[in-house]
Amino acid sequence: MTTVAPAVRPQRRIPVAVLGATGAVGQTFVRLLDGHPWFELIVVAASERSAGKSYAEAAHWLGGAMPSRVAALPVVPCDPACVDAPLVFSALDAAPAADVEAAFARAGRLVLSNARTYRLEPDVPLLIPEVNPDHLALIDRQRRRRGWAGAIITNSNCSTMVAALALAPLHQAFGVATVFVTTLQAVSGAGYPGVPSLDILGNVIPYIGGGEEEKIETETLKLLGSLGEEGIVPASMTISAQVTRVPVEHGHTVCLAVGLTRSADADAAIAVYEGWRGAVESLGLPSAPVPPIAVTRAIDRPQPRRDADAGGGMRVTIGRVRRDPILDLRLVALGHNTIRGAAGASVLNAELLVARGLIGA
Repeated sequence: MTTVAPAVRPQRRIPVAVLGATGAVGQTFVRLLDGHPWFELIVVAASERSAGKSYAEAAHWLGGAMPSRVAALPVVPCDPACVDAPLVFSALDAAPAADVEAAFARAGRLVLSNARTYRLEPDVPLLIPEVNPDHLALIDRQRRRRGWAGAIITNSNCSTMVAALALAPLHQAFGVATVFVTTLQAVSGAGYPGVPSLDILGNVIPYIGGGEEEKIETETLKLLGSLGEEGIVPASMTISAQVTRVPVEHGHTVCLAVGLTRSADADAAIAVYEGWRGAVESLGLPSAPVPPIAVTRAIDRPQPRRDADAGGGMRVTIGRVRRDPILDLRLVALGHNTIRGAAGASVLNAELLVARGLIGA
């Protein structure tokens, strides 16, 4: 497990912006940043059709009360000239993210991206702070290679996040060689308005577009890989993924069968999970759950309705750890897809940047 240096604390709240602020993930950013101890949301940006309106006018708010201070903010275009903040959270879709995020990085901003566009670029960190904080070293390479004053830092796909957090302790303790993954993914992962109700109610859809299976099979290897002289050396494991959409509002369930390099039984795996705290526990990051993983011994858990909000939506819950008759272990993992799997992951990544002294107030 990698460790990090002692934490830096901001002397005052750091001004931040959200790109794509009116969409479902953008709204989750707004909720998570409201009252954040280290960050102050000062700019909301969205498409040209929303620019010039107040945030309250532009956003079709999806639940709870909109933060009153943010409601009054004017929506500006996703243009560095219009966004006066050193740290930018991006909830943009993949296509616009390609040019927009690069423009912000070129202009000297640190971009915390939820889009898939740059995740597998060899000079872009794909980050889970508890798992691979040393991958932040790619920022220097990115700046040298691209001539940017800023940088792009990404978090993984939502289902990949749950799978990678479930696999990381096992890989560190025993080595992981082979993984079969089946996901049961919540409808909120499709954004808003998402999947038509007559398609999903009382149904399971065994397909999710956008390369969802390929993301799990490739992003996990980078996340669990090691930092080498030429970049990230992918983890040497084989992953086979099957994804499904199910009629659940929030919470992606991931069922895994795992073949280990050094065989271990269920009791040994549970002991590893229960003792695992990740690489950043000592930093006191505001969004980091302690512990990042919880193990349940209940025979019918985890469940989205009961476990998705654990740790403020940032903790992954693991259950049904048992022997697999073909490989070594099988288990079920659950995480909140729009918090731990999206906006919350980016916020946690930004907190790590602050703690590492890569951005300050």
